[in-house]
Amino acid sequence: MSRLSGIEAINFYGGSAYLDVEELARHRQLDNSRFENLLMSQRSVPLPYEDPVSYGVNAAEPIVSAMSPRERDSIEMVITCTESGIDFGKSMSTYIHEMLGLSRRCRLFEVKNACFSGTAGLMMAASYALSSGAKALVVATDLARFTAADAGEALQSDWSFAEPSGGAGAIAMLVSQQPHVLRLDPGAYGLYSYEVMDTCRPVPDSEAGDADLSLLSYLDCCENAYRDYASRVASVDYQGTFDYLSFHTPFGGMVKGAHRTMMRRVAKVRKQEEIDRDFDSRVRPGIEFCRRVGNVMGATVYLNILSTIHHAEVSRSCRLGVFSYGSGCSSEFYSGVFDRDSQELVANRRIADHLDSRYRLSIPEYEMLLRTNGAVAFGTRNVDLDLDLIPGARARGGRRLVLSRIREYHREYEWV
Repeated sequence: MSRLSGIEAINFYGGSAYLDVEELARHRQLDNSRFENLLMSQRSVPLPYEDPVSYGVNAAEPIVSAMSPRERDSIEMVITCTESGIDFGKSMSTYIHEMLGLSRRCRLFEVKNACFSGTAGLMMAASYALSSGAKALVVATDLARFTAADAGEALQSDWSFAEPSGGAGAIAMLVSQQPHVLRLDPGAYGLYSYEVMDTCRPVPDSEAGDADLSLLSYLDCCENAYRDYASRVASVDYQGTFDYLSFHTPFGGMVKGAHRTMMRRVAKVRKQEEIDRDFDSRVRPGIEFCRRVGNVMGATVYLNILSTIHHAEVSRSCRLGVFSYGSGCSSEFYSGVFDRDSQELVANRRIADHLDSRYRLSIPEYEMLLRTNGAVAFGTRNVDLDLDLIPGARARGGRRLVLSRIREYHREYEWV
């Protein structure tokens, strides 16, 4: 039996609409000098008929549809990874499993663990693939759905920089013993986790937290998860071992700060010019897609990985170091290997074309969405969704799944 596992196939879906965040910053009269540090250009905006289930299915469907019936039947586990759940009990994996037409000989469950959820799902799936030889489908799906209440006076302070960086989307990963996209390094991981109240969701449709504490916790975990990795992996060197580095990316500026801290504290590099060159060569490739989507919580580090592989200069096999963080908090540093074939598989997903195809929302359209987003709040019992709310958005992106109605809490979807 193979002792290797990892990501066999990967895809991202970022919705049908986006907002230019510089335009939003001007509209909110944000401090442009601070805004530039976000390293953001666009954010995906969920429409009322888009939810974590529809995002997840749209990310996974191209992977599943390319598989033979026998290959699809080898998927014995579907894990949804999220902090944007739609029910306290029923797992979103049940909807995704049904819409993809997968075998009923399958485990279906959900992982809720802030932005670490995607990594929790991946590691569980990789272990299962090693032990069983079966495949697992991991779907990390999340969204930030602001409402008009958020956009009041408080938004000018507490939410001022959360709004431009909050995104929406889903990553789907087929995990198996044929890791064509990313082969995980066996036994190469480091852990660092503890209780901290940096960010939380005390109620289903709102978030609270301390931005400064969140940054400090992120930096603390990045350093110490790597140091635990170094204690398990002989002769590892932060600057020399990894051809590329992927970080959980709430916004690009946070990643740049974390890498600078690691270069100074761990690699003992003092010259800022050298740190900047290293960031541009090993880290910046991963934030290129992220800066066009925003923070999609559990999916974000995997969008960064996808972006890294897509934009990397690959002349041989490349080792990737990955830092995954989730508020509250849990973190892990691990590594894997990708190559030219990995890059070709990622390029075939045409992620840049998908992002280009989204509809650009105007500020009035966006403000209208803020007033209507309450229609699909957590616990909605009955509603019919207007698929023509933003006519230009419906015509974008090709065939996709949307939420059409909710009847007695049960969500009904259709392909458009």
